[in-house]
Amino acid sequence: MTDNAMIKLAAAIAIGIGSIGPGLGIGMAVSKAMEAVGRNPEAAGSIRTLMILGAGLAEAVAIYAFVIALVLSLVV
Repeated sequence: MTDNAMIKLAAAIAIGIGSIGPGLGIGMAVSKAMEAVGRNPEAAGSIRTLMILGAGLAEAVAIYAFVIALVLSLVV
């Protein structure tokens, strides 16, 4: 494989693997938040706030992976 193809493959792997963790993490966070709201509806506001904050922080990891993939693909 050429250097250009290897860089494109590295970018694809970076965004692919970098998206798995945040996707699973956000899914589990939303699942647990919905369970908590189901058990204690009065706390829905604070649970929602914390869930959105945690989802935003988890999504930042996917954005970092995307930036790395862009840097790798724009090197050549």
